[in-house]
Amino acid sequence: MQANFDHCAALVREADRDRFLATLFAPADRRDALFALYAFNAEIARVREVAREPLPGEIRLQWWREVLAGERDGEAAAHPVAAALRETLARYGFVAAPLLELIEARTFDLYDEPMASIADLELYGIRTQSPVFAMASGILGGGKSPPELFTLGAGVAYTISVILSQLGRHASRRQLYMPVEVLDRHQVVTDDVFAGRASEPLLAALGEMRGLARAHLAAAQAKLTSAPPEILPAFLPVALVGPLLRRMERVGYAPLQFEPAAPWRRQWTLWRAARDPSRIFRA
Repeated sequence: MQANFDHCAALVREADRDRFLATLFAPADRRDALFALYAFNAEIARVREVAREPLPGEIRLQWWREVLAGERDGEAAAHPVAAALRETLARYGFVAAPLLELIEARTFDLYDEPMASIADLELYGIRTQSPVFAMASGILGGGKSPPELFTLGAGVAYTISVILSQLGRHASRRQLYMPVEVLDRHQVVTDDVFAGRASEPLLAALGEMRGLARAHLAAAQAKLTSAPPEILPAFLPVALVGPLLRRMERVGYAPLQFEPAAPWRRQWTLWRAARDPSRIFRA
């Protein structure tokens, strides 16, 4: 079984380096379980890139549904991420329902349908990221759940940061996670976005999205004092959201060619937040 957990750690290091580094601040005896959870999340998040077409993507997601439902035991035992995840769920007494909801929400990724409203985006963030934060908190906190708003705010703010940082990548495949409600309010021409052309209306819409992310960070920050200290490593990746939003407000910001901060700077930000948790939700 340890080989399965080692495989998960290697996958997270490659596919989600921020969470890999954040896990190094967790107690050593909890890291294997965190890597199993994060490896599962990485597998689901990259289904579109791996499958490339909706039907193969649907098949891969259905396979994971059946694994979590206790089916496909032989195949799951031979799959290192599935085996490590099922061991983690059993070890900590977790139910699979939140992860099944995560898979269902990720079906949206397979298609090019627009995100209709801010409410739809918030629900997508809650369903795709909050279960990861909540389950990681359970691993670190001995099964105790964090305050709900704490987890929900973190999930939505983190989701918005990913969407803003990957705007150019999504637009290149004619997919936008920016809510139509926001685009229409600022009179953004989506064909311009798909063509790689930034505009003042687009910049205004992105400013509104940054404001929304900050509102969710503030909601989470308000609950920080009630969070058990031992669960905070689960939320360290959120410490990268505030600096990212500030970088997007610098002169010369090119939203469709945005480059993330250098790896050393991201690692330094995580280290500072690990030493001072008040930085995690700082906008």
